Amino acid sequence: MDLPVMPPVKPMLARAAADIPSGQLYEPKWDGFRSVVFRDRDEVEIGSRNERPMTRYFPEVADAVRATLPQRCVVDGEIVIVDDEGVLDFDALQLRLHPAASRVRLLAGQTPAAFVAFDLLALGDDDLTSLPFAERRSRLEALLPASEAGELPDRVHLTPLTSDPEVARDWFERLEGAGLDGVIAKRPDLTYQPDKRVMTKVKHVRTLDCVVAGYRPHTSGADAVGSLMLGLYDDTGRLDSLGVIGALPMARRRALVTELAPYVTDLAGHPWDWGGHAEGLTDAQRKAFGSRWNAGKSLAFVPLRPELVVEARYDYLDGGRFRHTAQFSRWRPDREASSCTWGQVERPTPVDIRGVLGAS
Repeated sequence: MDLPVMPPVKPMLARAAADIPSGQLYEPKWDGFRSVVFRDRDEVEIGSRNERPMTRYFPEVADAVRATLPQRCVVDGEIVIVDDEGVLDFDALQLRLHPAASRVRLLAGQTPAAFVAFDLLALGDDDLTSLPFAERRSRLEALLPASEAGELPDRVHLTPLTSDPEVARDWFERLEGAGLDGVIAKRPDLTYQPDKRVMTKVKHVRTLDCVVAGYRPHTSGADAVGSLMLGLYDDTGRLDSLGVIGALPMARRRALVTELAPYVTDLAGHPWDWGGHAEGLTDAQRKAFGSRWNAGKSLAFVPLRPELVVEARYDYLDGGRFRHTAQFSRWRPDREASSCTWGQVERPTPVDIRGVLGAS
């Protein structure tokens, strides 16, 4: 491979903001696998945000790149899976990271992925990273004309773009129902700056009062909490696991071990004694005890009496699970654990993204 921009490239990043800034260009914020695609004739490489090679996991995307993109180019974008209802399916996307080649081929046929392009880093012999974003976008549009509404023909698509903040606000509110993550804002004069937080992202932020029913010890081996395990009660009184709070300062992690000690209990009889009643668990509940990012992660945890309530900040629930790790907001000693039910959860109106994808 011989391109003016060579792999690996760390993608340009965004800094969080509370509201949509004015005077910029706006795109929907896709929630898939951020990827930079490199094509040099028949040779295609797909690199992830952490520079992990992704090509072997998505052969159908590599084939679509060869069929759709120019002979020699570098394009920044997102790998996504759109289900039959036109909604992003992040769980299906996660399952594509499988070590067995036979399984990869099977899933490529059953749940094929698409690549949504939003920036052009190189074309032919030209390195475009020093050009303004508005010019890079114009060149990308010339390569990928907008799809007709409702069509997903080639599995390589151009993300929508607008200069109207009201349109961006509509995307922010409405497209959450399609599984999108918010809005990205870029200055028209922005050069491409790998691994720099020079864009702006506006994401949905909600809070949910959850039961703390256990914790995983910190991976460092220190006497510290790695993550708090959160649950909500369903209509039958079963405590469903929906994710964890994991981003805590080390001093707080150590203090939590002492604070939670009075609530430590035996696993036998605990709502999440998954070994004791594994046959009764759904696939989603089985995954809840492991990690959606690391299938080999230890399932061991310290069970707690389900009495403590925490207010957690989160952005999106996907299939009964936090799509991303939740954030600690505050303890809620004023709430009974039994009151933490699925009835609290805001559910966006479903939207078919195929009516929007590719439109500018």
